Amino acid sequence: MSSGTWTAAAVSGIAAAYALTSRRLSTTPVSAAMVFVGSGIAIGPVGLNLVSVQTDTEPLRTLVEAALTLVLFTDATTVRPADLRSGGALSGRLLSVGLVLTIGAGWLLAWPLLPGLTVWELALVAAILAPTDAALGKSAISDPRVPSLIRQTLNVESGLNDGLVLPFFVLFLAAIPGTSYAHQGVADTFWRALLLSPAIGLAVGGITGRLLHVSLDHGWVASDWRPVCVLAAAAGAYTLATLTHGSGFIGAWVAGFAFARPLRRGKRPEAEVARTTELAEDLGGLLTMLSLLLFGAVLLGPALEHLSWRIAGYAVLSLTVIRMLPVALALTASRLKAPTVAYIGWFGPRGLASVVFGLLVAEENLHGADLIGHVVAITVGLSVLLHGASAAALAARYGRWYRRTSAATPNLRESATTPVTPRRGRLGAGEAG
Repeated sequence: MSSGTWTAAAVSGIAAAYALTSRRLSTTPVSAAMVFVGSGIAIGPVGLNLVSVQTDTEPLRTLVEAALTLVLFTDATTVRPADLRSGGALSGRLLSVGLVLTIGAGWLLAWPLLPGLTVWELALVAAILAPTDAALGKSAISDPRVPSLIRQTLNVESGLNDGLVLPFFVLFLAAIPGTSYAHQGVADTFWRALLLSPAIGLAVGGITGRLLHVSLDHGWVASDWRPVCVLAAAAGAYTLATLTHGSGFIGAWVAGFAFARPLRRGKRPEAEVARTTELAEDLGGLLTMLSLLLFGAVLLGPALEHLSWRIAGYAVLSLTVIRMLPVALALTASRLKAPTVAYIGWFGPRGLASVVFGLLVAEENLHGADLIGHVVAITVGLSVLLHGASAAALAARYGRWYRRTSAATPNLRESATTPVTPRRGRLGAGEAG
């Protein structure tokens, strides 16, 4: 059997094994991401060597790019403008002040810990590790014991920050000589990636969403074919933006907003929009878990062999100081209690977006690409372990604190009632325990 056949057999077996035990595992601290990443390490070069670093990097990139495209699109469809205004705009603070401070803190702390990287490569590391992935800490935003204001704040932040990081990522790459974006020039990069790509996404998503809206009103579309429009809009926006040498991810992200807007017009319930995008979200979740499996085999396993105190130190800082301090500063004067700020700050898991950005950097002409890849891999791997293991326990502990405090404190800021945008149980996120 060829190495590719062994890889396919191993991946299929692991996916089936997890599916058969998924409900049981959802009641334990072991998350889906932990299972898939750990299994990836086991079948990779440091384990059974069923996956080759040399031959399986390209399939990994294709897989994770498809996963991120669907995740960006479907996450954008769930966010409404009102979500950024509700709850005193807490998510808006995190997505503006908090995100910029996170990138800045990551940039500054990388200087002493990652010598050998240029100024813009250090900035690139910070941007790659800025977006969060709610699927790796699902209980933190799904446990009903956590007040709705906090769950919605984390929900909206994780749904938007990966898309908001993209302009920083593209511009930092354009500033590094020798990269594909540098060849285009900063002005051309700005035009294509940050202006043309959103315009393409707006057109593709808006037109497709409008046509689906009309078709639904006239009863022309069969229920089982509605989800195909979602996949077509996401793929179309990504492909057209890429063909114009822009950012396919930015195109897909903007297309998600534009696609959902026409569907919410009139009296159509939010649940109907959710059903329309359910297939794309589940497919994105499945591709995400398979991506994490190959991430463990191709990237994390080999990175563990190059682990140093500098890389480990930066990974720890990325999940703590670099995330939590900007969150605390962004939420200043929000009247939230310290345990709430700490809870929001801790639950900033790094996941799929960081893996994709890291792979894109690996294909660029950067002298520090290997070091950047190792830092990203170790940070994401540590996040999978720590955030996955702590999500249910800390959600329960915070929920108990909130129950006691709200009973003793009238008009507690955390008690503000806020509708929580539903997430459709993306595969791999697990069930709330």
